Amino acid sequence: MSLAEKLDKIRSPKLQNQRETAVVLSAVEDTLKEQKHDATPTAYFAALLALLGQSVSTSNGIVNKELATSVVYLLDIVSPHVPAPLLRSKFSPILTSLAPVLTHSDIEAPLLRSSIGCLESLLVAQDSAAWALSQTQLSPRRATAGLLVLAVDHRPKVRKRAQDAITHVLQNAPPSPSLDHPAADMCAETALHNINDMAAASGKKKVKGHKHEEHQPGLMHALQLVKTIASASGGWPSKKIEPLCEVLMTISKSNNEYLTMAAFEIIEVVFASMADEVMSAKLPRLMEAISELRPSQNDSQLLPPWIAVISRGYDVSAQVSPQDTFQKLPEVFDMVSSFLASSSYNIRVSAAECLISFLVNCVPDAVILEPSIYDDKLLEKVATSAIALLSVKYQSAWMEVFTVLSALFSAFKWRSVGRLDEVVRIVGDLRGNDSFDSKNEADVVLGKAVEAMGPESVLETLPLNLAKPKVGQPGKAWLLPILRDHVQNTNLAHFRVEFVPLSEIMFQKVIDNGTSEKTMEIKIFETLVQQIWALLPGYCNLPLDLTTSFDQSFAEMLANLLYKQTELRTDLCRALQTLVESNEEIVSSEVSEKELLLHKRITKVHAQKNIEHLASFAGNLLAVLFNVYSQTLPQYRGYILQCINAYLSITPENELLETFNRVTMMLEAALADPTSQTQADKQGKKQSSDKMPPASHTLMDLIITLSVYLPRPTFPTLFSLAALIIPQSSDPQLQKKAYKLLPRLATSQTGTLALQDRNSELQSLLLTTASTVSAPARRDRLAAIAVVIDHLPQANLHFIPSILSEVVISAKEVNEKARTAAFDLLVLMAKKMSRGGQIDQSQIPHMASDAPVATASLEEFFTMVSAGLVGSTPHMVSASITALTRILYEFASQLPNAVIEDLVQTMDLFLTSSNREIVRSVLGFVKVAIISLPEAIIKPRLDTLVPGLMAWSREHKAHFRTKVKHIFERAIRRFGFDAIEKHCPEDDKKFIHNIRKSKERAKRHKAEGTENASAEQTERKKGKFESEYDEALYGSDSSSDTDSDASHGSDAEPSTNGKGSRTYITEDPDEPLDLLDRRSLAHISSRKPQPTKSAPTKQRKNKTDLDGKLVFGGDDDKDHDDDAMALDFDADGNNADVSLEGGINAYVDAIKGRDAVQRGRGGRLKFSNKREKSGGGGDDMDVDGEGDTKGRKKVRFSDAQPGGGAKEGRGKERIRGSGKSFARGRGGIEKRVERRGLAGKSAGSGGGGGGRGARGMKGGGRR
Repeated sequence: MSLAEKLDKIRSPKLQNQRETAVVLSAVEDTLKEQKHDATPTAYFAALLALLGQSVSTSNGIVNKELATSVVYLLDIVSPHVPAPLLRSKFSPILTSLAPVLTHSDIEAPLLRSSIGCLESLLVAQDSAAWALSQTQLSPRRATAGLLVLAVDHRPKVRKRAQDAITHVLQNAPPSPSLDHPAADMCAETALHNINDMAAASGKKKVKGHKHEEHQPGLMHALQLVKTIASASGGWPSKKIEPLCEVLMTISKSNNEYLTMAAFEIIEVVFASMADEVMSAKLPRLMEAISELRPSQNDSQLLPPWIAVISRGYDVSAQVSPQDTFQKLPEVFDMVSSFLASSSYNIRVSAAECLISFLVNCVPDAVILEPSIYDDKLLEKVATSAIALLSVKYQSAWMEVFTVLSALFSAFKWRSVGRLDEVVRIVGDLRGNDSFDSKNEADVVLGKAVEAMGPESVLETLPLNLAKPKVGQPGKAWLLPILRDHVQNTNLAHFRVEFVPLSEIMFQKVIDNGTSEKTMEIKIFETLVQQIWALLPGYCNLPLDLTTSFDQSFAEMLANLLYKQTELRTDLCRALQTLVESNEEIVSSEVSEKELLLHKRITKVHAQKNIEHLASFAGNLLAVLFNVYSQTLPQYRGYILQCINAYLSITPENELLETFNRVTMMLEAALADPTSQTQADKQGKKQSSDKMPPASHTLMDLIITLSVYLPRPTFPTLFSLAALIIPQSSDPQLQKKAYKLLPRLATSQTGTLALQDRNSELQSLLLTTASTVSAPARRDRLAAIAVVIDHLPQANLHFIPSILSEVVISAKEVNEKARTAAFDLLVLMAKKMSRGGQIDQSQIPHMASDAPVATASLEEFFTMVSAGLVGSTPHMVSASITALTRILYEFASQLPNAVIEDLVQTMDLFLTSSNREIVRSVLGFVKVAIISLPEAIIKPRLDTLVPGLMAWSREHKAHFRTKVKHIFERAIRRFGFDAIEKHCPEDDKKFIHNIRKSKERAKRHKAEGTENASAEQTERKKGKFESEYDEALYGSDSSSDTDSDASHGSDAEPSTNGKGSRTYITEDPDEPLDLLDRRSLAHISSRKPQPTKSAPTKQRKNKTDLDGKLVFGGDDDKDHDDDAMALDFDADGNNADVSLEGGINAYVDAIKGRDAVQRGRGGRLKFSNKREKSGGGGDDMDVDGEGDTKGRKKVRFSDAQPGGGAKEGRGKERIRGSGKSFARGRGGIEKRVERRGLAGKSAGSGGGGGGRGARGMKGGGRR
């Protein structure tokens, strides 16, 4: 910000405390105008100095505090723009004037910060002569001493301002031969003195028994000052490095983690500043000082941070002088590796991390690429030290040693061969021991060894022993998965020599088994064969000997395997694909040749030769792959097609043309073959997934794959094929594939040019085939239309209105992907129209030949889509509304308000339609409008929108009520409850109030931490929409989808962290859950467990009559008024009829009695409908209360319907509520009573049964 901008900001103050400064500035400017001086920084500076003398004096101190604050503030702003010679000449008077402010103990922070700023500008302007003056004089050194005192002030803002000033001063050193600022030594000495004093004071407090060691603000401030000086002066001054390291290592012993972190941050800053070539001269002295401070071998508190400092130091040293640092590597490697024998875990981990850092940073690339004899000796020393780490001495640290060995293989790369073979042997022997626990860590080391040394060297040390196992040398089949995951960039010949014969031996054993039942051994051999060929993709990842190893015989062997071994096709195709893609990646890489040689051991020239070599096999391989593709089921063809793509990209043009002509001829023959067409006709029927598709489908897939790589002369044939197949609706799948050709061509540059040249032909083809498109091909047709529109010239946009009606109708497709494609196409059309252009309306179908030329625009496109609102069918109107909704959501900000208002008004009218399909689309439009349109447009329409929506809130079909509720929830959120309620009809206000109560209840539950089930459903819905439009149209933040409050009592409890549902453990109160038991998983549930319902303490008492039959409706029993059903009890409160004999008789009667359920023919259940003739009472049954003759009701079962109620129209009284219970389930109430042992002794001897509806009670009459 310039000085003028800063002063302009002061002239218009926004705060009360800034007005005094504005008044002073105005007075200064008025004075300058009166004296006819220009408003230059020098003029401002002179005027402000005069005012400073009036407000602050050396004898009286601060005379006028308000004026002094404003003047010093303005001086702070002006002084950086004043010429340096003037500042140097005025140094003494300004410092004398500011001295009372800087030295006063009770001065306010704003004035002090401004004074520090003035002092900063003065010190930056001083030259070497001024800095040479002693601190006892009125000199820059004396002023710097004052800044150092303020840099540890207890006030944060003052301290920060002083530290920034010191940083600025030290970074702007005057010209001199020294690397450091003249004041750097003084600053470092003062800072060290402060730290020593604070550390000593902290030690005294600890001795006296103060426990609050973490409260040491003074020491933290002193450390911050040291960090400031170290970062500002290009590293700590050379002469002060030793005392700094000593005090920092002492502080790092503290239990206060903040102090330890601050100490190491300072060391980090010092090292970072020395990474510069100019400052790197200080690095050896610093490393020497740190090495001399080595703690004792078992100091678990101080040793880890010291190791970390050493690691960082050698990292910086490797950046500055890599070769010299590498020469020290064996020595420091031995020094740090000795700490791995420590009993402290922290020391071992720190040592391992330090060794890994050495290996990553201190081994130069030149040592790996072109090592000298001396470099080889150094590598041997490091390798010997690493092998020693696998001795028994370091057994407790083997986990850390394994990580170091992994880093060692990665650092040495192929130079590991011959040097680290012993590591491979020892780790392999450990891994093969069944009692060894750290197999995963050993696998990582061996995997790194495979990557660095190659599988050949590893297998020489650790042979597999699978083909001819020897006694005492078990097989190492566990090496195969390790090889599979880590083999790369090696010799392909090793696979041919080592693994192809092994695979033949294993497979021969499988063949020898013949058709006999497979034993476990045979299954193991089959698995070994698959694991062996799973290695081939790794061997094909940038092989070093591709041109010599991949010959005709190897290619023929792979072809035979592709034909015969279907289970190996995945690995074989992936290997062939990797051969091409890995070399193409190198050719297109922008990495330097040196990096490629270091990491891939191959150059771009070598990779290009590999591709040319593979191209010589491409024609034959493609023929094999095409045949295999035609023999494979469609669901398993994906990987074959990817392999075909890879080889098509490198096939020479002449072979590509031959292949294309051959496939085209076969496709034409297949299309002309009536047998093939018959199969194609069957595609409309449901086929099994294991049936091969017609040949025409397979050949069309190959044509589509070929199309991207074909030259321009073949495109007429391609387009003629598309024109031949697209009109044929008899084969939907073939038509679908033909439409895919256009989007496929658009992915290549040559295809894009062809699409532009043939755009008019494609337009005609798409317009003429609109009536023949099948439903499965709809989405791909829309994608093809999108390609044509994307390549339309702006002067010829008549295709958009010609095809628009089809796109709009597609917005109502059943298939979701087709709908999405239609929406995307509508947006693409709108963007194309918004760029302008011409629309020749005379070329639009059904338009007059003299129709004028229209100008393309976004408003014109909306007008075209709106034409569908007058469609003849509700489906067309609904589709047009849906299309308008989509493009309005996308382009609302680009449309004039008048167009949007007309749309909203039109939809307001459609809201009154009686057609549900139209209204459903209108509801979507209203929801999008409420969410995305400006409030000024929607709010005036609420008086008609709200009543219109309310009219559909009573419609439950198609979720209309739910949709309307969602819309009102969003409207209330945006416009407020009062605005919506004001326009709501009186009869519907209850609906609005229900929404408000639901929201308030949801907020209340959320505040209480117990959300309801509907809130959980809302959380689950988040993130399921593919676009913002779908979320706006279909999403909802509603807490409930219904007006019922029943959902609030759901058992499900939502997640409180929003990341997933909770997990609960159900425990048995009598036995604790054993987490080591496998059955414990059955006790883990995602639903909150409910407390087990215990049996009631008091048995329910059911009312019965004298015969033991249940009695309903009786209300005169004063003793059991609260029971819905009560039995007869004696004077002691016991049921007279409930006995063991009665229970047994009831059970036997229920199983073998007259009314027992029996199974007839076919296993169907049969019920007895025979009526009892004994017992009197006939067909009548009295239902009465106990001892109440007035309440007796008579019902004839002969008139009962199967539901249990009496026939209507017979004058008989209906038993209320009995229609379901009599005929339900397993015999109704009477059966339930029998199962509980509550039926009377003579339950089966009553009379007057009959009718299916009366089977629920036994004994229709009274005895």
